[in-house]
Order: sequence, then structure tokens, then C-alpha cells
Amino acid sequence: MQSSARSVISAVGRGAELLTDVDYHLAETDAEKEQIYNLRYRAYLREGAVRESAEARVTDRYDELPNAWTFGVYLRGQLCSSVRISVLTSEWRESTSAGVFPDILLPRLDRGEVMIDPTRFVADPDQVKRVPELPYLTTRLAYMACEHFNADLGLAIVRPEHQAFYRRVFLHETIAEPRLVPGLTKPFGLMAADFPTFRKKVFERYPIMRSTAFERRMLFGRGGQREIPQRSSLVPEAVHV
Repeated sequence: MQSSARSVISAVGRGAELLTDVDYHLAETDAEKEQIYNLRYRAYLREGAVRESAEARVTDRYDELPNAWTFGVYLRGQLCSSVRISVLTSEWRESTSAGVFPDILLPRLDRGEVMIDPTRFVADPDQVKRVPELPYLTTRLAYMACEHFNADLGLAIVRPEHQAFYRRVFLHETIAEPRLVPGLTKPFGLMAADFPTFRKKVFERYPIMRSTAFERRMLFGRGGQREIPQRSSLVPEAVHV
């Protein structure tokens, strides 16, 4: 029997083979957004994280903020998962994590840190059974965002029972005990990883998380529609192949 660590590495390896069939698509039209909101509802309902609703959709005010990117992950043309990437800076201070854990994060933003806050991470309950690599293919967007925006910190809102996995695989540490997230029925803790410190180790362990500067610009550039304040001390992006 494989160890859990070997199972993860094996799944990530298979995920690399699927990258040619994966399309990361920014949800911009009402139809695209609605499809993702419906997917969130199905995934959360299956986990018991939301109550049944006639609307069958999950959205919040953070979806439309200028520092938020909501992506659909499509495998062979079919929506399979989604994640919302929020960028936090001293100027852009609103996201799910900043709203639930302001006492932890706002002082760090005051010090000029840049954070990536990936939330609303969901996978189609049926697809994930057939494609167990989906979580890694989806999490890749958070790593690309950390690289593109030269982040100091990568955040994760994680249920207590999943924190050991994030600690082992993604090198996150718990920085706040579980709290209730508005709209959800279960508490989530706040975890974080120092991106400049763990970046090299994670990319060496999981090459699938690497990306090129061109790919990152295509996903997060937006032609200047949403400009995220940049620190004057930022260094040029490294290119990964």
C-alpha cells in the first residue's frame, strides 16, 4: 500500500498529464458566473456545509470586488471545479479571510504584506470521483497567483479535519482557530504559508504547480481592467517552464 505522501505525489504526477486537457477560465459573463454559483451549491450541499435553498446557488459580495478573480476549471470542455482568488494588499483589504479573521490579517496588511486568499474552492461531486487530480489542478491557480503578484503569504480557509493534509502537502501552518464563515454551517480555521520560503520546495516536489509568466499574465492581467497596487520593492517575475 502506498503511503499518503506517495499517493499525493502520484496524483500530482497524473495531474500533469491532464494539463493539456485543462482550461482555466475567468468567469466574466452572467451565464459563466451562474454556472459556478450552482456548482458551489451542489458541492457545499453534498458536504453539509450549506442548507437546502430553492435558489440552488452560493455567492457573496466578494465575488464582484475588483481584487477578486473567480475561475472555472474545465476538463475537456466541462466545468469540473472552481476557486476564487482574492489579492490582499494594504490598499485592497476585502476578502473572505480578511472578513472572518480581521484581527489576524489586517495588521499584516498594514505592514505592507501581499496575500493571496483562495476561497470558494469547490469540485463537482461526481467529477472528483472520476478525476481525483482535480484538487491539485485547481489549487495550481493559487500558486500561480502567488507567483504573479509576488505574494508574501498564501492563505487557506480549511476545516479542522483537513488541516493535517494542508500542513503535510502544502506546508501551511494554522494561524487562527476555526470560526464560522458567513453563509456556511461549519467552522473553518485559517492556515498560511510563507510563499518566498516554501516556493522552491513546493515547486521541486510538485512540478505541476510551476507556470510561465505568459500563462500568469493571461489569467490575471485583464488588460488593465483591475489594477492591483504593486509594491515598489517587487522584483521582476521569474519564468518557470
